[in-house]
Amino acid sequence: MARILVIDDDPGFGYSLCRIAEQDGHEGVVVQTLEKGRNAVREQDFDLVFLDVNLPDGSGLDALDDIRSAPSNPQVIIVTGFGDPNGAELAITHGAFNYIDKGSSFQQIVLNLQRALSYQEREKGLARHAMKLAGIVGESPAMQRVLEQVAQAAASKVPVLVSGETGTGKELMARAIHTNSARGDKPFVVVDCAALPENLVESILFGHVKGAFTGADAKREGLVALADGGTLFLDEIGELPLTVQKMFLRVLQERMFRPVGSRVELSSDFRLISATNRDLDAMCAGGEFREDLLFRIRAMQIELPPLRDRQGDISRLVRFHLERIGNDSGQPAKSASSEFLQALTAHHWPGNVRELVNALEQANVAAGSAPMLYPEHLNVALRVGAAKDALQTPAEEPAAGATLAPDGPVASGPLPTFKEYRNNVVDKAEAEYMRAVLRQCGGNVPEACVVSGLSRTRLYGLLKKHGLTPSAS
Repeated sequence: MARILVIDDDPGFGYSLCRIAEQDGHEGVVVQTLEKGRNAVREQDFDLVFLDVNLPDGSGLDALDDIRSAPSNPQVIIVTGFGDPNGAELAITHGAFNYIDKGSSFQQIVLNLQRALSYQEREKGLARHAMKLAGIVGESPAMQRVLEQVAQAAASKVPVLVSGETGTGKELMARAIHTNSARGDKPFVVVDCAALPENLVESILFGHVKGAFTGADAKREGLVALADGGTLFLDEIGELPLTVQKMFLRVLQERMFRPVGSRVELSSDFRLISATNRDLDAMCAGGEFREDLLFRIRAMQIELPPLRDRQGDISRLVRFHLERIGNDSGQPAKSASSEFLQALTAHHWPGNVRELVNALEQANVAAGSAPMLYPEHLNVALRVGAAKDALQTPAEEPAAGATLAPDGPVASGPLPTFKEYRNNVVDKAEAEYMRAVLRQCGGNVPEACVVSGLSRTRLYGLLKKHGLTPSAS
């Protein structure tokens, strides 16, 4: 028997879903607000949540990450009376099992329920086997979704394409898939496609016999042969020349290859994992990548999130890598001050985790024998960038007529200037200033569009940053 939670402000629809669940032998619970729904998944275990989009205290889509990351890791089906293709895309990309209309037939709802519960049961089975995740750090919802996919990939044999920006950890994920698979004790062979010299590609991949070309003084095994029984990892596969793409397509289809200069074909039983930071679909459209090869390598795709989309993991990454840096240097690991972590969190991280690790190594050197890291230990470019990001991050404006409740009674007298509350990028001072703005303006944000030189966008950005979110007046 599974436990199912329905978060919907329409009592009739909510209890109808519960009856459907109970007729299928499950237990159903109904709540009518997001707050009650969040509390329910924190305090109780649920296998499946039906989540309405439009609720009295907010949008179900905004709460999707919170609900998916609850201790019981429930599957979520979004239900709405107003079908929206963009909303459906947002829901699915953020981990929802499906997005259905309230007008769906009884059979469609039952089918979605059964499929979601069946999927959840498989996921629990995978979770029972603790995965080896050496070097992978992250508990954010975005990383939890990635690790679920890693577990699925490890349990399968299909080719996997790992995509993401430079520095997101594509090789780490590929190694995790291999290590946790049935081939984990066999070779993991890395091919850096961006570094393959075009005149030696065939020899490096497929090997050669003695005398095959000038300089071939002895027989040499290629990387494809070395991966026999294990995993062949093609890093930056988008850099593979078109001529080699054609040859490699046949190797994937037949698992056969011919060393350079040989008349005999050899076989290699390898599992393929590829990685890229490029848009291979766009490359196919431009004739730079073979579409038939893309179909072969992308039986399953794992998209790694950039660091800016998993800021909740920054402090964990900092602790992990400072400990590693200390161990490597034979010195006690340094600690990170709250100001240091704040500066890192404010940075945009175009180089992702790799850039963060480089920044930590540089700061560790700059700190010398000091046991604690502060923002001044970061390089100047990063400190300037972080300050600019903190001051210029745009935010969407609340809808016309929206108001914010002031924190305390409306104050009288002149409004303090920004400089009086803030000498640096300090959250506490910022929050105090924003509350002062709200008290002075009675909570009416539209009348406080420009305050002490702050632009409307900057004001809304600060309000949103400190959780002073709009509500309908």
